[in-house]
Amino acid sequence: MRRRLAALAVLSAVALATQAKAASPDPIGDVLMSVVTGGLPGAPGWNVKATLYHAGAKGVGALDSLGCKVVAMRTVAVDRTLIPRGSILFIKETAGLRMPDGSAHDGYWYASDVGGAIKGKRIDLFTGFSASSMNPLKSLNLANLSAIKVGNFKGCPPR
Repeated sequence: MRRRLAALAVLSAVALATQAKAASPDPIGDVLMSVVTGGLPGAPGWNVKATLYHAGAKGVGALDSLGCKVVAMRTVAVDRTLIPRGSILFIKETAGLRMPDGSAHDGYWYASDVGGAIKGKRIDLFTGFSASSMNPLKSLNLANLSAIKVGNFKGCPPR
């Protein structure tokens, strides 16, 4: 336990030093979140308003804007001027939610889609292929979520 606390203290000191240019209101929280997500302290992050979408809704097909198949509970539509397509995002509020296969969501989403109404700090979470697929995420509709970029993917996102 002492070693873990010492490691967190060292990480906090590193984070404070690397963020001296752009001070964070919560540098220790940033370090802890980087340990949880695997992202670097100071990695791009956004507070975004979430909406939900499903295939079969008006104008929504089975392919994302990259031409890849949309993946339930993994595909996220973004404003590409804010969050680049190809970004892997960690959205902590979705960690632990039930996936279509019954497993718990790990909080990772793939920014591979865009939408006409997705402007600025908004995201659209793809829930599945029917309106009922939105039920597990209903509490997140129109909620403010924290999205942290933790990496990039090439080609189509993993299924």
